[in-house]
Amino acid sequence: MTATGVPDWTTYKAVLFDLDGVVTPTALVHMRAWAEMFDAYLATRPAEEAQAPFTDADYHTWVDGKPRYDGVRDFLASRGIHLDESEVIRLGDEKNRRVNEVLERDGVEAYPGSVRLIDHLGGLGIKQAVVSSSANAPTVLRAAGLLDRFETIVDGNVARELGLPGKPNPDTFLYAAQVLGADAASSVVLEDAVSGVAAGRAGHFGLTIGVDRGAGDALLAAGADVLVQDLAQLIPADAPGATEARR
Repeated sequence: MTATGVPDWTTYKAVLFDLDGVVTPTALVHMRAWAEMFDAYLATRPAEEAQAPFTDADYHTWVDGKPRYDGVRDFLASRGIHLDESEVIRLGDEKNRRVNEVLERDGVEAYPGSVRLIDHLGGLGIKQAVVSSSANAPTVLRAAGLLDRFETIVDGNVARELGLPGKPNPDTFLYAAQVLGADAASSVVLEDAVSGVAAGRAGHFGLTIGVDRGAGDALLAAGADVLVQDLAQLIPADAPGATEARR
């Protein structure tokens, strides 16, 4: 880090971005889809269970950043519910269907500050990857016009094909760094989810930056080295366009 709190990007070889909530505001789409799916399911449970609705806190604690079926299992386990694997898959796929409906209907626009940081890093020749638990990452990046900005995308499909455990395990980040010709010490992780920050810490990356889209101090508690509200804060003040980026 420099004296101004901005990373000295030239000391790193690779930057690994989570997608939803870091590059695009699609974390909100996922949150709504999870809530709709879980609330519909909880309404079918026996009345004597008196299940409360799915909350934002549930999302951040049990679901955010994890592979889809892990999120289903972990949230339901928090309510004392344990289902057969076929039912876990059915619920996860229903959530994904709802997300795809919203993306197809509404499209997606990336956070302006995130695009500016991506452009800044590209100008420095630093390799960049998206590392997302979502299976929709290429679709989201294509809709946002950013698919060609990243050298590799390690999403839920890639993780499943390679047998890589998802966040909070560091394996998907470590694999992305390897693809980019870097190691953990020379790579930066950018994450808005507690599970993703925990993965960055577990992988011993050179820098793990928490992006506060609602998780707040929980990201620091999980091991974030730095906490920002907008990725434009990570652009040096003397960089071209930095003044505009910080407005």
